[in-house]
Amino acid sequence: MENTEPINQTAVSDFLLLGLTDDPEVQSFIFRLFLLMYLTNILGNLLIILTVTFDSHLHTPMYFFLSNLSFTDICISSTTIPKMLVNIQTKSQSISYTSCFTQITLVVIFAYLENFLLAVMAYDRYVAICHPLRYMDIMSPRLCGLLVLLSLLFSIGDGQIHTLRALQLSFCTDLEIPHFFCELAQVIKIACSDTVIDNILIYVSICIVGGITLGGIIFSYIRIVSSVLGMPSRGAKYKAFSTCGSHLSVVSLFYGTVCGVYISAAVTDSSRKTAVASVMYSVVPQMLNPFIYSLRNREIKVSLRKLIGRMLSFLCCFIGFRPTGAKDFSMTEFFMK
Repeated sequence: MENTEPINQTAVSDFLLLGLTDDPEVQSFIFRLFLLMYLTNILGNLLIILTVTFDSHLHTPMYFFLSNLSFTDICISSTTIPKMLVNIQTKSQSISYTSCFTQITLVVIFAYLENFLLAVMAYDRYVAICHPLRYMDIMSPRLCGLLVLLSLLFSIGDGQIHTLRALQLSFCTDLEIPHFFCELAQVIKIACSDTVIDNILIYVSICIVGGITLGGIIFSYIRIVSSVLGMPSRGAKYKAFSTCGSHLSVVSLFYGTVCGVYISAAVTDSSRKTAVASVMYSVVPQMLNPFIYSLRNREIKVSLRKLIGRMLSFLCCFIGFRPTGAKDFSMTEFFMK
């Protein structure tokens, strides 16, 4: 008979992450796939950040928020995927009690921060299209910094509340988490103590944060569509909608995958299937966001080509290869150019 006697949380040393599958051959494939996705995520989002940082033409509120979104995407993936890859490589399923709750905190913080940033970016597009003459006055550097700071503070506060509640839980001797990272809902499920308040807190938090951010996005786009339809010029309409295309694609991908995960969790009792579905919101959007913005945004494409050209020129000079007629290219020139 399985021992489910509760033990004090301080006595817990390790949890077991069961991952996405037990099949060794499939695990090998998953390792290569997730490694590729993680490296693509890091490279793509890092290029977006560097492009915005080193191109003065992109020093605008829109791209300031985009660089923050890219940084958040890097953080979300870096919180979960490396530990998963290490466990597959070492054929271990363990994660320490401290590391597990650190993962919970960081995943909640960065997931909520992404929600807030998407809402702030929608507000930025609303001001740019509906109040173009006052855009730079309204979206001042001070306001942009304050919006990001408030988003971060609210996310940290929410993450700390969930973590402090979860730290009060007692766990049984069965400490298996049917997931590839310590997801808050899955950790609560294996607790032996009363989790009613914890579950209510999760749903209330999701409803409040999701309602505010998604409501803000919908409201902003209703006003944008109303304003654009009133424009007399077809070219002006196209230009206005094109500036929103990338953001709308990212919003649709993020909220679409999140809704898909919750729907799959509602229709299936399999925790493993839910874990597989969660890849769609915790890994895929963060990897695809740089491609969406770079492919749909002309300014990003032009600046990205310039950045890659500078990097290649500097690399050629660094290894001693100088094409005929090329001048020396210093690190100072790379950053100042």
